[in-house]
Amino acid sequence: MRLKFAESSGITRMVERDHHGPLLVQKPLYPEGYEVCQAIVIHPPGGVVAGDELGIRVHVGPSAHAQITSPGATKWYKSTGRTARQHVYLQAEAGGVLEWMPQETIFFNNARVMLDHQVELEKDSVYMSCEILCFGRTAFGESFDSGEIKQHTSIRQEGKLVWFEKLRLEGGSKAMNGRLALSGRTVCATFIMSGKPLPAQAIDLVREEAARIGGESGQVGISQFKSLLVGRFLGDSSEVARHVMLCIWRAVRPITLGRPAIVPRSWNT
Repeated sequence: MRLKFAESSGITRMVERDHHGPLLVQKPLYPEGYEVCQAIVIHPPGGVVAGDELGIRVHVGPSAHAQITSPGATKWYKSTGRTARQHVYLQAEAGGVLEWMPQETIFFNNARVMLDHQVELEKDSVYMSCEILCFGRTAFGESFDSGEIKQHTSIRQEGKLVWFEKLRLEGGSKAMNGRLALSGRTVCATFIMSGKPLPAQAIDLVREEAARIGGESGQVGISQFKSLLVGRFLGDSSEVARHVMLCIWRAVRPITLGRPAIVPRSWNT
């Protein structure tokens, strides 16, 4: 699937929408007014099976603002041996804003998944993302005892690599319980903002509030590296993870974009 957004006279429009296979986007939405174009990426089958390969490319033109989200959790089903793959390539031109806010990702036991996520940003562009990963279906008593998850994430700003992360987890392995990985937890979440540094006082406030929300349910950490802000949650509740991620987003968005954080309606359905 390929989406392209362009700004004209203060209005962001979806000027290109091309899809092959199961992924699709219905009409663009404007819950915040015409400056921000929201696209809900739908995967009609409901889940991704072994051997499936999904590709998403999003291009945001100069001064345009696009928000990409999903109607529900993405489910990666158990594998019959083959690996399911998803390749995401996001690009924002000068002054553009791209918010990548899918709902949680659930890996069923014995899933074999490869996730590749690449972001290219030009001068004065801003990227925000929220990602929640759930290993196993704990509500059904299912843990992630078998399978393999690989994830590569890279962010480049004006051609310079500002973030790179590589994850490889095998179900039931020591890494699942190790302190450098999941520490025996089943949910991890990451918020990333690249483009503009936040004042130290603002970071202290959001760190305190996010830790309060996380409470005894998990661990919360927030760090800033020049113009890159990273927030983490590690615990056992996707609901708490969601609240922590939204807490950070609500604090960061008004400062960075001058706009209040309005939670996508699809997140409340």
